[in-house]
Amino acid sequence: MANLRKAVCALAASTLVLTACGGPGAGDSDHRPVVLTTFTVLADIASNVAGDKLRVESITKPGAEIHGYEPTPDDIKKAAKADLILDNGLNLEAWFARFVKESDAPHKVVSEGVQPIAIGEDAYQGKPNPHAWMSPTNVGIYVDNMVKAFSELSSGDAAVFTANGDAYKAKLKGVRDEMTGALSGLPENERALVSCEGAFSYLARDAGLTERYIWAVNAEQQATPQQITRAIEFVKQNKVPAVFCESTVSDAPMRQVVSATGAAFGGVLYVDSLSGPEGPVPTYLDLIRHDSKTIVAGLTGAKP
Repeated sequence: MANLRKAVCALAASTLVLTACGGPGAGDSDHRPVVLTTFTVLADIASNVAGDKLRVESITKPGAEIHGYEPTPDDIKKAAKADLILDNGLNLEAWFARFVKESDAPHKVVSEGVQPIAIGEDAYQGKPNPHAWMSPTNVGIYVDNMVKAFSELSSGDAAVFTANGDAYKAKLKGVRDEMTGALSGLPENERALVSCEGAFSYLARDAGLTERYIWAVNAEQQATPQQITRAIEFVKQNKVPAVFCESTVSDAPMRQVVSATGAAFGGVLYVDSLSGPEGPVPTYLDLIRHDSKTIVAGLTGAKP
């Protein structure tokens, strides 16, 4: 598909015909194969693997809530011009099946090979928790899947993708060690991560934390009185010093937990989306560092 696009663009240039030849958002002069990801976290990871050999873009923008995203006509156009589409899988992108039907581009599920953790309650009980990227160890599997998919897309650059993947996995190990080291010294009652959404199962497993949440998966209607009551009871019984909420949802339900228990609001955590370049988590590695520092600071009462 990439070679076909190059030929079409060359013909258009020779006849002075203006055409949108590149991939989504591209200038006419950029003919690299286009990799389209479903959300910003995947785009950042993929960019590290691709280097300058591929053009990587995200369907969703920084700050977007990914679970119930509704593709736009422009998104469909982007998909039609992509050479490869990457999605997380594990039932994260509920909208993706409809979306991908509009594109002839192949797609890769980057979570293939991850050992899923099942959701423990509510309507999603027994289904895999989709937030596998919250474990840097799992992201190493994502990277391996990307290296393979990119090498199939642009076989001449396979050695570059492999080298980039190995270098990025070394960085993942570093940030994982930072996280587990920072959290390892917490006393038992402080080793509890209470958040709005149950998005931290994989991070909690890696760091040896007990996870609790108000709702299991972001949905149109969330934070029922029963869910809030359960969170309040857990915080009181375990004397949890601080609770948290994610950047893409309202923290109002968690503020009720704070009011009822006296626990501190420990801060905002990032999961489903990166921030803009000037924000606190412009990259995936920044996201993991930010979350681990925020959790430690909140639970210990220290300044982040």
